[in-house]
Amino acid sequence: MNWDDTAPPTDDTATERLVGASADGEDQAVEAALRPKSLEEFVGQERVREQLDLVLKAALARGGTADHVLLSGAPGLGKTSLSMIIAAEMNAPLRITSGPAIQHAGDLAAILSSLQEGEVLFLDEIHRMSRPAEEMLYMAMEDFRVDVIVGKGPGATAIPLELPPFTLVGATTRAGLLPPPLRDRFGFTAHMEFYDPAELERVIHRSARLLDVGIEADGAAEIAGRSRGTPRIATRLLRRVRDYAQVKADGLITREVAAAALKVYEVDARGLDRLDRAVLQALLKLFGGGPVGLSTLAVAVGEERETVEEVAEPFLVREGLLARTPRGRVATPAAWAHLGLLPPQQAPGASGQPGLFGT
Repeated sequence: MNWDDTAPPTDDTATERLVGASADGEDQAVEAALRPKSLEEFVGQERVREQLDLVLKAALARGGTADHVLLSGAPGLGKTSLSMIIAAEMNAPLRITSGPAIQHAGDLAAILSSLQEGEVLFLDEIHRMSRPAEEMLYMAMEDFRVDVIVGKGPGATAIPLELPPFTLVGATTRAGLLPPPLRDRFGFTAHMEFYDPAELERVIHRSARLLDVGIEADGAAEIAGRSRGTPRIATRLLRRVRDYAQVKADGLITREVAAAALKVYEVDARGLDRLDRAVLQALLKLFGGGPVGLSTLAVAVGEERETVEEVAEPFLVREGLLARTPRGRVATPAAWAHLGLLPPQQAPGASGQPGLFGT
């Protein structure tokens, strides 16, 4: 199984969603038991795995540390898992911290000065690190040295501190926020892609074995199709379907059991949940498919503007159900079809005027 512990959710709605990609305490505990231990066990991300395998094996052959690695991509795709695998493949200890935890250059200096030679430092959400710490990191990554400032004002002095060679693994969900000088110091950069259903089925079968859950191939396919291309969501759905199967069925997950379970949890065949459908229904039924402003749409749904924009919209846009335009949010023909509704121009008595999408 592959996931990572990435940025905190934007609000309580994001935390509570069964199809949310952020992880709470329970998810993190389960993920720790299911994480792959090697590149061979890691499912999906074939291109990244192949490239990373070369980087690590070459470093081992040279007897040195691996290049600094930057992993970018959406939450739940395996960035933390890969960082742990990098340390395991290099036979090196792993230190884990996060960008929000490093608010001062002194915080970073304390971490760097305590590193052992060859140690892997995993810095999650690296784009959220403070600017002074970021500037100190430049020198540490390039020259394995930091300047510690002692004193204040005119009497302040910089004491150079040599660091042992180490490998920094940075993870970010928003690579565009990283300044170019920081990106340029990573020797290997990889972007994590969303998983296709076949890869998610392999993830689900692996997790089911580790959780001692009986599952048929069509049951795994049903769950995979609703998992939004994200292993973390696939495992969460598997656990909820397992609960349903144990209570309502004989414990074996079939397609019918999985579909019935996910209907209870309001996750439809395309992976949309209550919030996603509420946004689409408001857009289609109240505003005729748009365009409509984000604030107006949020009021109609009864959610905060940020919740609609950051929690619901990214998946709807990626699925081609909603479009962001300069005039506002607009539903696509696929959105009308998914909810089983006719666009206004196709309804009985409609004028036949072409809509925004020419349908």
